[in-house]
Amino acid sequence: MDIRELLLKDVMIMDMQATTKDEAIDELVHKYAEQGVINDEALYKQDIIKREAESTTGIGDGIAMPHAKDKAVQRATVLFAKSKAGVDFNALDGQPVHLFFMIAAPEGANNTHLAALAALSSLLIDPELVGKLKNAQTPDEVQQLFADAQAAKEAKDAKDEAARAEKAAAAAQAPADEQRPYIVGVTACPNGIAHTYMAEAALIKQAEAMGVDIKIETNGSEGVKHLLTADEIARAKGVVIAADKKVKMARFDGKPLVNRPVTDGINKSEELISEVLDGKAPVYHDADGGSADTDEGSSANGGVWSEIYKDLMNGISHMLPFVVGGGILMALSFVIEQFVGDKSLAFTFFNQAGNMAFAFMVPVLAAYIAESIGDRPALMPGFVGGFMATVYTGAYGGAYTASIAANAKSPAGFLGGLVAGFLAGYITVWMKKWTKNMPQSLEGMKPMLIYPILGLLIVAALMFFIVNPIFSVINQWITHFLNSMGTGNAVLLGLVLGGMMSIDMGGPFNKAAYVFATGAFTATQDGNLMAAVMAGGMVPPLATAIATAFWPKKFTDDERKAGISNWLLGISFITEGAIPFATADPLHVIGSSVVGAAIAGGLTQLWNVSVPAPHGGLWVALLATNIWGYVGATVIGAVIAGVILGIWKPAKKA
Repeated sequence: MDIRELLLKDVMIMDMQATTKDEAIDELVHKYAEQGVINDEALYKQDIIKREAESTTGIGDGIAMPHAKDKAVQRATVLFAKSKAGVDFNALDGQPVHLFFMIAAPEGANNTHLAALAALSSLLIDPELVGKLKNAQTPDEVQQLFADAQAAKEAKDAKDEAARAEKAAAAAQAPADEQRPYIVGVTACPNGIAHTYMAEAALIKQAEAMGVDIKIETNGSEGVKHLLTADEIARAKGVVIAADKKVKMARFDGKPLVNRPVTDGINKSEELISEVLDGKAPVYHDADGGSADTDEGSSANGGVWSEIYKDLMNGISHMLPFVVGGGILMALSFVIEQFVGDKSLAFTFFNQAGNMAFAFMVPVLAAYIAESIGDRPALMPGFVGGFMATVYTGAYGGAYTASIAANAKSPAGFLGGLVAGFLAGYITVWMKKWTKNMPQSLEGMKPMLIYPILGLLIVAALMFFIVNPIFSVINQWITHFLNSMGTGNAVLLGLVLGGMMSIDMGGPFNKAAYVFATGAFTATQDGNLMAAVMAGGMVPPLATAIATAFWPKKFTDDERKAGISNWLLGISFITEGAIPFATADPLHVIGSSVVGAAIAGGLTQLWNVSVPAPHGGLWVALLATNIWGYVGATVIGAVIAGVILGIWKPAKKA
């Protein structure tokens, strides 16, 4: 496909007026909307901002490639724009950006379009082309430069492919000491329509300059291309991973491997290749010894805490449907009870259905934490460990109840389930390492006998003899503390939990507050803290809705449109509606939201509000013990945050 079919003259901006990153995004997105490339300006901008929040698309050398793939895009298009003065786009090299390539890909983009986008991305590593583009004066000139560059690259690629075939044949005949170094690599980014292919092109170009043979597997929007074979990996001196998302790692077991962000593949390709050639790359060891073909490995730059957070979020995301569905049905049963009593069939049905779903909450949490760490073999011991946390007190005078509808006197509960999940996961990882050198003939015994029997035995013993006795006491103490907490302490706790819901709007602080409140609700069946976190979580989107309504001149057109939808997102307890605002202006949006959310959370405790449902926002207000207290706390917190934001936020530049 001719790149000129994507690089349309009508959507080019040859003299950008923007001076800041926010203004640049607004100008580029609005141009797309004007030309009918997108039909939802707010949605496309939101996805562009979301991608920028992951990592800047200002790749250095005066180039930025903001991109998004969503349903707002009507046709695959690349918008070329030039800024004479340059824009501070938080580029990786800290320099102003002069050339913008905003890539719009529709959700159903076909492989032809995606391949063309990849080709365009790979051309931009050519400094000669970039220099000519900076001096281009007309859209026709820009199109011609790319057409010439594309033709030259295709001719060179064909020539290089023939040369590689010749070299491969010659290398097979040559003595080992005369063969050129050979390495393999993988490039990948979350969207897979720009950085993936730029990193591929940069690594190939650098390897050629260094006299190194290289093959790069790309993991982009059109799927995996140039898949590395087992023979190619075995022959390679080492591996370069330039990725911002998970790639299959087990196949690289025992190979020297460099694992960096995808932008390092673009800007530090020589450093990555040299690290492998100089023997400085650490040898990668997979937990399964390379036997798990489906293993996804670790994401680039994944530290210990980021891995723990990922594992915890895997458990919580699988647990939430049980919490929400079960909790709301239980809450509805209490409303029914007020009208028809606790002996009615309607009450019994709703209450038992909710209780049954809720009973799976801790086992599912533990199971999927374990599965995230140790893969499928960890699922069963994690599930049983979580189940034991809800029905056992432990070895010392403990009780066991087989019915999931009934609990032991003082189970280890939510905290015990968390421990069970991590124990099961890491015990499974240990078992995989311990059995790595077993004879090949016994390989089939691992998943069928060794992992389930040994994993269950170890996890059950640890839960029964250690975890449950300890955490049942801790759980009992927390329950006693919450039940006996005075008004002052309750208000203080409500302030803290409400504020945490707004610090990162769906991130670790938000999830920690929500998990704590859910655990307390599970242990005490008291929804006081659920009221605090729900009121606090509703404040940020409602605050942005209020501020955009009463101070519209301080916000862009897209923000004002998003503010309208945030009325609905806010009352539905979807805090993430405020993320685009917080990304664009974190100080004012987060600062004002935390103040309002903390006040809302504190007021729910002052007015003794209890909501026996773990989700639903104001839609479940009828279930609250103090309906007007719940609504009032939310409204007061939102108004305070909205007024602070409206007054504090600087006026938008003309």
